[in-house]
Formats: sequence, structure tokens, C-alpha cells
Amino acid sequence: MTLKADLFFSFRSPYSYLAIGRYRAMIADYDLEIALRTVWPIAIRDPALLFSGNPNVPRYILMDSMRSAQMLGIPFRWPRPDPIVQNLATREIAADQPYIYRLGRLGQAAERAGKGVEFADEVSRVIFSGEVDGWDEGDHLADAAERAGLKMTDLEAVVAADTKALDDEIAANQAALEAAGHWGVPTLVFDGEPFFGQDRIEMAKWRMEQKGLVKR
Repeated sequence: MTLKADLFFSFRSPYSYLAIGRYRAMIADYDLEIALRTVWPIAIRDPALLFSGNPNVPRYILMDSMRSAQMLGIPFRWPRPDPIVQNLATREIAADQPYIYRLGRLGQAAERAGKGVEFADEVSRVIFSGEVDGWDEGDHLADAAERAGLKMTDLEAVVAADTKALDDEIAANQAALEAAGHWGVPTLVFDGEPFFGQDRIEMAKWRMEQKGLVKR
């Protein structure tokens, strides 16, 4: 029997980036379906929770994500531009957020098309790998969508026609994450149990094996 899980994911989270390719490989190797549940970053949902006034928080996230990427052999650089428009000196979050809202809605549209995990993996690589500057320019995102088996023009048409419904779905994803007992990303929820962080993938796999996970 195919096992099913939900992956709560943010396009600004470096840890989501470090996890998504490994979850994609897992569904390729195992009889498993993972639904992408896009949520807005904490910087949008609740800036006070992430940027609490302690200057060590953003510094630690950057340091830890960089060393985690090195340990895993995954290319990493902080995005240029950052998906969140923010004054890094004051930590003020801008009212206008053109990047993250576009990415989140595109991710939700991709999940509707049955390719959410694939799209998130390909787009996250463009954003975080450091292979390109200006990930938001030119054909970078369109090419990523094509590698995921989608057409950017189709996704953008869904976003343009159904923005409110997509935003409602993202809000429902956030409510589902909180109902599962967590608040951060990446969090995989399997059989009602949350597994938070890119360093809990093997533990999630261990639990799924207990519930009958088998290779394809």
C-alpha cells in the first residue's frame, strides 16, 4: 500500500532547500506519495517569532545552513535576491513582497498539478544553489518548472485566475501544520506525527518503514 505524507515547505527556508531534494529522491525510490504544503515564511507569518531581537538568530541560521550544506555536499549560497524583501540592518520586513508571494502561489499551483515536490526542488536549487544570480530574472524559473514537468505559463495562468483560492489553500496549509503540532519548516507529517528539520529525514523514513514503507 502506498504511504502518504505531507511536507510543509517554504521557498525562503534554507533548511527546506536542504531537505526537498532528499524527499524527492525518497518518493522516487519508495512506494510513497508526499504532498507539498506550501506555507509563508515565518518572516511573513510572524516576524517577531524569527527575529526576536537577538542578533545571534539570523547569524546562526546562516552559519548552520552553510555547514549543513557542506556536510551534505549540496551547493549553497544565500539567495540573490532574497525571496523576502527586508532591511537586514533593522530587520524590518517590507510591506511589498513580490518574490515570496509569487513563489508560494506558484508552488501551490504546482501541487495542484501533481508536481509540487518536483517544482519545489527545481526552483529551490535555482534560488539557493548559487549557480545563478538574479534567479527571478530571465528564464531561470521557467526552466526549473520545465525540469519539473510543468510549464510556467500554465502555472502563472492559474495564479492570475485563482489568487485568492491559492492564498486560502496556503492559509489552510499553515493551519494544518499548527494542528499537527509544529510551526516551522521543513516539517514532514506522516500518520499525524511531525518530523521537523532537514536532519529528521532518516527518522521519518525509519517511522515509515515501521508502517510498511517499501522500495518501488
